[in-house]
Amino acid sequence: MTEAARYDAIIVGGGHNGLVCAFYLARAGHKVCVLERRGIVGGAVVTEEFHPGFRNSVASYAVSLLSPKVIAEMDLARHGLDIRIRPMAYFLPLSDDNYFLMSRDEQENLAEIARFSEKDAAAWPEYERRLSHLVHLLRETLHKTPPNAGGGVRDFLGGLGLGNTLRKLGIEGQRDLLDLFGKSAGELLDSWFECEPLKGILAFDALTGNYASPYTPGSAYVLLHHVFGEVNGVEGAWGHAIGGMGSITQAMAAACREHGVEIRTDNPVAEVTVEDGRATGVTLENGESIAARAVAASINPKLLYGQLIPEDLLPPAFARRMRDWKCASGTFRMNVALSEAPNFTCLPSVGPARQHTASILIAPSLAYLDRAYDDARQFGWARAPAIEMQLPSMIDDSLAPPGQHVASLFCQHFAPVLPDGSSWDDHREAVADLIIDTITRYAPNFRDAVLGRMILSPLDLERKLALVGGDIFHGRLSLDQLFSARPMLGYADYRGPLDGLYMCGSATHPGGGIMGANGRIAALEVLRARGRRAA
Repeated sequence: MTEAARYDAIIVGGGHNGLVCAFYLARAGHKVCVLERRGIVGGAVVTEEFHPGFRNSVASYAVSLLSPKVIAEMDLARHGLDIRIRPMAYFLPLSDDNYFLMSRDEQENLAEIARFSEKDAAAWPEYERRLSHLVHLLRETLHKTPPNAGGGVRDFLGGLGLGNTLRKLGIEGQRDLLDLFGKSAGELLDSWFECEPLKGILAFDALTGNYASPYTPGSAYVLLHHVFGEVNGVEGAWGHAIGGMGSITQAMAAACREHGVEIRTDNPVAEVTVEDGRATGVTLENGESIAARAVAASINPKLLYGQLIPEDLLPPAFARRMRDWKCASGTFRMNVALSEAPNFTCLPSVGPARQHTASILIAPSLAYLDRAYDDARQFGWARAPAIEMQLPSMIDDSLAPPGQHVASLFCQHFAPVLPDGSSWDDHREAVADLIIDTITRYAPNFRDAVLGRMILSPLDLERKLALVGGDIFHGRLSLDQLFSARPMLGYADYRGPLDGLYMCGSATHPGGGIMGANGRIAALEVLRARGRRAA
């Protein structure tokens, strides 16, 4: 092996959090190298052509959780990032003559809810107020290192700060927070509303990337996790990155290079080099050895500790925790090239219409979502899948030829490991047909409009994007894998059990989603350990 130039930090994995971590370290004067196994940086946040003339975001598909701090401090707009707020909120086709449509106008939404339930229309403002109260207070934790169990004075003070945050919630807010962490989404929503389409919309957020029933305890928190965000200063909004989600990571890569970060694609790491209990660099699959003062990994901990570091170098309790780290999101992802926009029987249109700029959901009730999970556990996939479809080409005409469209399909529930022991390779096409047929029941022209498709089963997501078990969050967002327990009590400060080893990916606080906060805090922890401040 040849010894390469020494770096202050090597980042393993060029996903969005890896790029964010690299940027902050380089801005503080560190010599940084990002190593990415694929031929393009971005991880699951990339745009690819999947059918001649049609491009789309491969896995991630919408913007909301991306930290405003990261956007501003990396100056992503100057590097080409342009995010547009989605004009409409949600569209649920329910039958041949009925639908549920939510916009960004509060009064219009109240009228739509009242069409199904006057009681729910009266309850809606209070529900939103109390959820927003939690979001505002919990946002304070998003850019802070969680208190480390068994830590020192800093962690003690961090715990006091958390206590102050909880006190600000008041008793009502603390009760609501306990409900969100302890209850299921279904139980919570049933206590607030009677309108099934409304509950279906809200519960879909609780199941996005979460392989669970809406009645699984703790699923209510995942609902909260998806309302933390904002777009262009508008809280709770969801948006589209012009050029697809890859424009986010391309802007991040440009910001990194501007500060001298070396980004190497097609450079898969074979192992983290460990000498005397300290991470001192990496060895690539081609045999090249690269030394560094620190190594930060943005990959799933099952890959980092299960493949790149010998288990006998890890504390036994930590090794056991990584073996047991829960990864499974039940996601089946498709990108579809369309000759025309879907025409829904319940709300027919000639060409683009309001509903086409919404998040189009096939999730009519909690019972529907519950059956989808039960089916997946029993048969391997939902016989009637829950589907979120977005048509980004309605906002971004760079993604498809004139008059034609791209559909992003994010579908639940699909078992990461099929119960009969067969491979997803044997079923992916048939399941993709099932998803197309499900949409076609509501939009009869959909199947005939399909020109091409990219199919990503849970196995494909793992092989293509290193999402273990197809898990888009690098680990389940359950109470035992959140905050100070992410990834493990005693290791919440972005440090691994080896000196010089850091974690900066979605398996750290504040969790999964396209946030960037994980990478930012991890970089600040590296700098703190070096006795340096961020620039």
